[in-house]
Parts: sequence; C-alpha cells; structure tokens
Amino acid sequence: MSGDRNFDDLAHRFASNVYQTLKGQIRLAVIERDLKKWLPELYQAGQLTILDAGCGRAPVSVPLLGAGHHLTLVDLSVEMLKLALADAERFSPLKPVWFHDSIVHFQQQSWSGQPFDLVLCHAVLEWVAEPTELLASLQQMVKPGGWLSIIFYNVDGLIYKNLLRTNFRKIREGKLQGGKRSLTPTYPRCIDEVLGWLAELNLSVVAHSGIRVFHDYIFNEADRTRAPEELLAMELQFSQRSPYRELGRYQHLLLRRI
Repeated sequence: MSGDRNFDDLAHRFASNVYQTLKGQIRLAVIERDLKKWLPELYQAGQLTILDAGCGRAPVSVPLLGAGHHLTLVDLSVEMLKLALADAERFSPLKPVWFHDSIVHFQQQSWSGQPFDLVLCHAVLEWVAEPTELLASLQQMVKPGGWLSIIFYNVDGLIYKNLLRTNFRKIREGKLQGGKRSLTPTYPRCIDEVLGWLAELNLSVVAHSGIRVFHDYIFNEADRTRAPEELLAMELQFSQRSPYRELGRYQHLLLRRI
C-alpha cells in the first residue's frame, strides 16, 4: 500500500534495538502470557494454521513451528523475512510459507486457501496509512471462532513520554511522528479509536494488555536494567491494571471473531 513503511533499511537495527533487548523481552512476555492463557493449544503439539502479518523477524510465531503448527509469514521487507526464515531453521525442519507483500494485497491477490486459526499483526497498525482497510483484511483472514492478536503503538504513551520530558511544543503542534529513519512510528494510534474500528468488524476483545507500562518512562538508564527479572515481573503485574495499562507504549489486544 502506498505510504506503508518497508523496513529493509532498518532490519538489522530492529534486531539490535528491539528484539535483543529487555524492551523486546517485555513485549514477548506480555504477548505469550496472554496467548498461553486463552490459546494454550498453541504451545502444545498440533497443526493449527497461523498467519503472521507484517511479521518482521516473527519472534512470537516462529517458535510455534516447534509444536508442529503451520505458519505463513507476510512482510513488505525481504530483509526481515530473511531473518525470520533463518530463525525458523533453529526451531523446526518445517519451513514457513512466506510472502514479500503487504497484508492487504496478500489477502486480495495471493491467498486462495482457508482462513487461519490465528492471525498475528504486531506493530504494524502504526505504520500503515489506511488502518481500517488493514483491519478489514485481517478480519477476513480469521476463521469464525478464530483469533486475532494485534499490537499497536499507543499515542497516549508517546504523549506522556513527551510530557515528562517537557516537550510541550511538540505536543501543541501535534508533531509526534518519527522521521524517515526513526523507529518512532508514523501513525501512532489512539486506543479508543482502534477499539471502535474493531467493534465494527464483529471482533470481540478477550484480553487487553499494556506493553512497557513503566519501563520506558524510567529516567535513569541504569535503573532500566538494574534488576531485569524483577522489572519484568512488575511489568506483567501491572500490564492489565488501569490506569497503567493505558500508558503502555504498546497495546496488545487479543480478539475472537464472532
């Protein structure tokens, strides 16, 4: 889609700045906690069908290959897909099916099979110019009674961080988006707006968690990694409790198709 972000130029930077950091560990811990509670069969031997839309390095979905599930990867970035496929070799001889494409084009042109048991779309919504079109495509890819897991960058968390740093001019002028090579998203999303879009698609919210509800707001960088296990435990403890959940830099919604 025109205006959507391709991360070929930042694929390896993502690996070092996100996936291999405590920030990435917190994100994985929250997602896996939610999935294990509501879809324990994902972590058991089986043959569920899973689509990871805008997969990046696919840190959530690739390990599920080890249980025998069938995985389809879609991403605009060839470099990201290469990293995901390299990781997949460590978990299973089964190779995922992969497409270098946007999820909307994939849904309309590239897929003729059955809908999926689970669709993951993590940290994509904040990079696309037409979010409602993306969500409508994702809903069609979920079988009735199936599951959709969405993560998006929370505009309220971004505003809060700038308030703490007294970046008042940026807030007044609404200049919260990242630059061309920035990891700050182009279209940070409002929680209520996203929930409204999903309600119109007959997707029922089963779990709602905040990701990094306080980690990113710790001013002293040394304190962010001083006691990682305790910090992670606290992130999990407060991730589903208001008002902390709504301040999470990312939001995780686990939904079921009605």
